[in-house]
Amino acid sequence: MIRLVLVMWIAFTISCKNEDTSTSTAVNEATLNTSENFDWLVGNWQSINEEEDRKTFETWNMKNDTEYKGFGFTLQNNDTVWQEHVRLVKSETGWNFEVTGKGESKPTVFKLTNVERESFACENQENEFPKKIVYAKAGNKIKAVISGGSMEIPFEFERAALK
Repeated sequence: MIRLVLVMWIAFTISCKNEDTSTSTAVNEATLNTSENFDWLVGNWQSINEEEDRKTFETWNMKNDTEYKGFGFTLQNNDTVWQEHVRLVKSETGWNFEVTGKGESKPTVFKLTNVERESFACENQENEFPKKIVYAKAGNKIKAVISGGSMEIPFEFERAALK
């Protein structure tokens, strides 16, 4: 059940993007070196393609030039039914997207495989689901997709004011 909720939340936070699959898994080092700014994620976001009685939110902050922190949660009838912490962090080998669900002691780590001006893709082929996460900004929205095998779950967020 926790994995299903985690998958649903990640899917809300990932964006849909048309890309050439022949280059989507290859790390473009030049792009990684010139596009290491994820400031477009910073702020409060609310899913707009959610079930009527559910609301999913995501908040991102920039800790420093090498770390962004996110927190996501879902409310159903005003009760928190899911939450997780996310980090985009630069290591010696590149950027990683780390997801830690409630009650988990270690994050699931996804390696960024493609970074552009306002989008990124990351993968962890060892993870059961998802194996790939994509975020992309489109105007004032973030489109997100989580995928693995034949399953793909798209989500869409818009800026929100959390109270």
